[in-house]
Amino acid sequence: MGTQTATRPPQSWTAPTASDPVAATLRLPGSKSMTARALVLSALASGPSTLAGPLRARDTELMAGGLRAMGAHVSIADDQRWLVRPHRLVGPAHVDVGLAGTVMRFLPPVAGLAEGRVTFDGDPQARVRPLGPLLGALRALGVRIDSAGPGSLPLAVQGAGRVGGGEVVIDASASSQLVSGLLLAGARFDRGVVVRHEGPPVPSAPHLRMTVQMLRAAGAAVDDGTPDVWTVEPGPLSGRGWEIEPDLSGAVPFFAAALVTGGEVTLQGWPRSSMQPVEQLRSLLHRMGGEVTLGTAGLTVRGTGTVHGIDADLSDVSELTPVLTALAMLADSPSRFTGVGHIRGHETDRLTALAREFAALGADVTESPDGLEIRPRPLRGGTFRTYADHRLAHAAAVAGLAVPGVELDDVGCTSKTMPEFPALWSGMVTGKS
Repeated sequence: MGTQTATRPPQSWTAPTASDPVAATLRLPGSKSMTARALVLSALASGPSTLAGPLRARDTELMAGGLRAMGAHVSIADDQRWLVRPHRLVGPAHVDVGLAGTVMRFLPPVAGLAEGRVTFDGDPQARVRPLGPLLGALRALGVRIDSAGPGSLPLAVQGAGRVGGGEVVIDASASSQLVSGLLLAGARFDRGVVVRHEGPPVPSAPHLRMTVQMLRAAGAAVDDGTPDVWTVEPGPLSGRGWEIEPDLSGAVPFFAAALVTGGEVTLQGWPRSSMQPVEQLRSLLHRMGGEVTLGTAGLTVRGTGTVHGIDADLSDVSELTPVLTALAMLADSPSRFTGVGHIRGHETDRLTALAREFAALGADVTESPDGLEIRPRPLRGGTFRTYADHRLAHAAAVAGLAVPGVELDDVGCTSKTMPEFPALWSGMVTGKS
């Protein structure tokens, strides 16, 4: 039913320690979340689309490759401007999801619209990421799916060229992507789709709002006025030009460096109006001792060199948990983070990994079912395992700013969302950015 992705050799890396406050102005790659959604909407549109400033990284290249395998024309030769021309979707095709939640959850609904068999598989860890609720929903909507396990990779979608659509109930408490995947393809279903969530709260609400905003921008009629219910009416999607914002989650470790070192970091090209949760980030960094401003130069974060501990529910911005945990390790008071039990099902069990790896550096950290408690004390250098998780690598890099000798067992995992991370980070710390 498909082969798993070949593993690449690990790339060890000693995180540079900052001797002075950082002062950097950076232009970072585009948003992974926006790039992924724009690719899917463009492949399902009635005409060509362009993506300006997209993210070129493993996850987005896998998304482009999956759509291309099903018949869409996706040109990513130009780093700054990708072109998507829709085409009839057909199998047989194979989609390598890698370790990308967006690919494994956004493309099976698209495969239902293809004519023929589309197989899916990915990295070993991808086989344990939550997928069952999406597969159950697709089956309820009339899509035939063969899977080896009870709702996990590898799997095969037997596309019929159309999906009946209609109303479906899903427990999306493990990931908002389970809802987004249905919504993005839903306008192309015969009867559209009504997704009703039943279960614990859906995490990462800003990502769902992004999905709805981008669907509307592509011409879809979407009703999200009732809590936990999303309706997408059937109808064509328009090809258009997508302007991809810089990636906020990818910028967070650089902003954290300003707090740790008492420096200043500016992210260029930040829009006045954003689809990403910049206000939540602004509030969190302010509470931890930073100053966040948006001006003509971009989004700027300034620090004092003193980091404050906080008590925060991170359910809406769970991607920030690893870097905020690293900041909390260097704070002047304890921190408690809650609302992020679902990140145990991300690239790795992030809560257990963060607790284990920081404890190995001497930290006093306690896991709870849905978060972490951190009581700061001096850390020491040592090996920090990343578990093929780019966000854990970012956390280790932040800690290494203040703790000499933090060695990542594999910084290469940052290629998932930002291949240039090691060079950008070292340039910032040495003043050569």
